Amino acid sequence: MPAGAPDRRLVVAISSRTLFDLDDSHAVFEREGVDAYGRYQVEREDQPLAPGVAFGLVRKLLSLNQRAGQRLVEVILLSRNSSDTGLRVFNSIQHYGLDIVRAAFTGGAAPYPYIRPFQADLFLSANGEDVRRALAAGVAAATILSSTIGGDPDGPLRIAFDGDAVVFGDESERISQEQGVDAFARHESEHAGQPLSGGPFRGFLAALHALQSQFPADDPPIRTALVTARSAPAHKRVILTLRQWGVRLDEAVFLGGLSKGPFLEAFAADIFFDDSGANTESARRFVATGHVPHGVGNP
Repeated sequence: MPAGAPDRRLVVAISSRTLFDLDDSHAVFEREGVDAYGRYQVEREDQPLAPGVAFGLVRKLLSLNQRAGQRLVEVILLSRNSSDTGLRVFNSIQHYGLDIVRAAFTGGAAPYPYIRPFQADLFLSANGEDVRRALAAGVAAATILSSTIGGDPDGPLRIAFDGDAVVFGDESERISQEQGVDAFARHESEHAGQPLSGGPFRGFLAALHALQSQFPADDPPIRTALVTARSAPAHKRVILTLRQWGVRLDEAVFLGGLSKGPFLEAFAADIFFDDSGANTESARRFVATGHVPHGVGNP
C-alpha cells in the first residue's frame, strides 16, 4: 500500500505455525513422519489449536477492519499442510472468529511462491528458508521466534523496527562491522544530508504509514517505533531519510548500544523486527520477535 493509494489493502501472509501453537504436531511429524502427522491432525481436527506467538498480532490487525468499518487489512494463511490436515487449522480460525478467508495449503512444498500472487506486503513464518526466499523476492519477511508474548491486548497495535538492514539498507552497518564504530560515526556525520537506501521493510513501513492515515490522528489504533543501536550524531541521517521518504514513525529510540529488550517492553510492542541474531535473542524474552535474515550480519 504505497503512500497515495490508501484504498489498497495491507496484506499480511502468515504461516500456520506462527498463528497457532503447532509444537506438539510438529514433534509428531519430526519423530514419526508425515503419515503419522496426518493421522494426528485428522483425529484432532475438531480440537481448536492454542494461539501461537503471532496470534495477538493477527487479531489486532484484523480488528482494524472493524474499527474502520471497511476491509483495510487482509491476513492470508500460507501453510505446508495439505488441505486435508489443514482442516484443523481452518476450524481453529473459525473457533476464534478470525476473519481469514484466503489460504494456500501446499502439501509439504515451500509456500513462498504464493506470496507475490497474493500481493503480500509482509510474510511471517517459522521456516527460515522460506523467509530468506521471500526476502530474495523483494518481500518484507521475518522468521518468528518462540517468544514471550508481550504487548497490551487491549491497546493499539504497536510495531517496532530496527533501522539498519531492516528499514534501511545495510551500507552503514557494513562500515561499522568492517571498519569500527568510529569510522561509522564519521561516515554518518559526513553523509548526514544523503538519504539512506531502503531496506527490505521500507515498503511495509510505507504501507503501514498509509494505513495509519485512514484513522484519526488524535486516537490512532496503530503506533510504530524505531528502536536502534544508533546514537547522536548518527541519528540525524535517520530522521532526514524518513522525512525525505514522507514516512512517519510515532516514536524513535536511539540506544547507543544499550540492550533493546527493556525498551521494547516499555513500548509494549506486539512485534519487533531486527536483523541481528543477538538482538532478537534478547528481545524475544520481552516481546514477540521476528528475525530478518538480511544484510551483512546474515551472510
